Amino acid sequence: MSNITAAYNKIGTAESLYQTAGGLTADTVREISARKAEPAWMTEFRLKSLELFRTIPAPAWGYPLDGLDIDQIIAYVAPDAKNSHDWEDVPKDIRDTFEKLGIPEAERAGLAGVGAQYDSEVVYHNIKQEALEKGVVYTDMDSALKSEFEPMIREHFMHLLPAAEHKFLALHGAVWSGGSFVYVPDGVKLDIPLQSYFRFNAKGAGQFEHTLIILGKNAELHFIEGCSAPKYNVANLHAGCVELYVGEGSRLRYSTIENWSRNMYNLNSKRATVAAGGRIEWVSGSFGSHTSFLYPMSILRGRGAVSDYTGITFSGEGQELDTGAQVLHLAPETTSIINAKSLAKDGGKGTFRAAITVAKNAHGSKVSVNCDSLMLDGKSRSDAVPVIEINCADCDAGYEAKIGRISENTVFYLMSRGLTEEDARAMVVNGFAEPISKELPLEYAVEMNNLINLEMKK
Repeated sequence: MSNITAAYNKIGTAESLYQTAGGLTADTVREISARKAEPAWMTEFRLKSLELFRTIPAPAWGYPLDGLDIDQIIAYVAPDAKNSHDWEDVPKDIRDTFEKLGIPEAERAGLAGVGAQYDSEVVYHNIKQEALEKGVVYTDMDSALKSEFEPMIREHFMHLLPAAEHKFLALHGAVWSGGSFVYVPDGVKLDIPLQSYFRFNAKGAGQFEHTLIILGKNAELHFIEGCSAPKYNVANLHAGCVELYVGEGSRLRYSTIENWSRNMYNLNSKRATVAAGGRIEWVSGSFGSHTSFLYPMSILRGRGAVSDYTGITFSGEGQELDTGAQVLHLAPETTSIINAKSLAKDGGKGTFRAAITVAKNAHGSKVSVNCDSLMLDGKSRSDAVPVIEINCADCDAGYEAKIGRISENTVFYLMSRGLTEEDARAMVVNGFAEPISKELPLEYAVEMNNLINLEMKK
């Protein structure tokens, strides 16, 4: 996927087969559900979510959303392509897009399965035979909803992230489309990752994919999510939803590299619930977008459950990125680790939020929060907003935040060894980001470093 940084803003837009009118009405919601031939309960769920959307006020937190007019957003855009298990069956213009993004190459190089979504619909989904033989299920949400897994989806869909929680979750519940469904049975450990990639090409539209992952007991999975979009002169909206169920003794790593364009409002929601002895690992790289609200939450329900969050953001001119992590310690001897890094240049704004709650019965729990910010000029801004609520006496909690600038002495030293000033600063920044990149598979670590270098040169 190393071609993404060079190509993602230069890729042409394929023609759509169908799209809804701008704005959001009950007829639009029924139209989306009818086109997908969904069960009646999902149509009803969508309509109830629409009612909630109309009554819930806009979020009071984070940066203003003045440039986003939802009445003008196109809720659903269907590409001129059918979902396929063979890249050769994907229309050439769409296939060329994913070729330039390196998706087929990544699949061949070492992925157990790949899903590719173009605007509102999945156009390619495949899983290797070795994963199938282990009983792993990996398919798109629309197909899963019409399969033997429909009862499982109905049991779990938007239970971790209820539509009533905030306005953009209600919006998601009304118009969601696409995304991935993964089920890993008890005792199954998948050694190579699964990946879903979301390409957003339509002008003035929204993308609302839904990802649902369920791990049984003592299972293991690494799931990778990638996103990109071209730049337009009107606002686009991304309001996806990720729900992760980690079974007893299981381990799930969820890695995300987001490379949105500067006209994107990224209002994504992600949440995991972790049973006894389970572990959720979040690895997040957030680049691009005009405004982001993103705070993955881990609910540690069982004794000894662990949440480990590692994330980095890079905000540049005109960008306002409000990110962080949330953890609920609801059981004894649970552990949460948050390591966040942010970079800002050319007047970019970054806010890191940590919201940790330790319940009365969560005795022996441990909390560690660390936030490092690197300012690359005197115009940018970084804020840390920690909220740690501890309701039991037997708990170990620590918080640390550091904000700094690149040392001119360090730059001078590197230049004295033959580097240009630009390369010297880039080396310092890459070193700052190294704890994040080392948590990614090699090709994605390279990709993240390329994204950082690209931002440095803007």
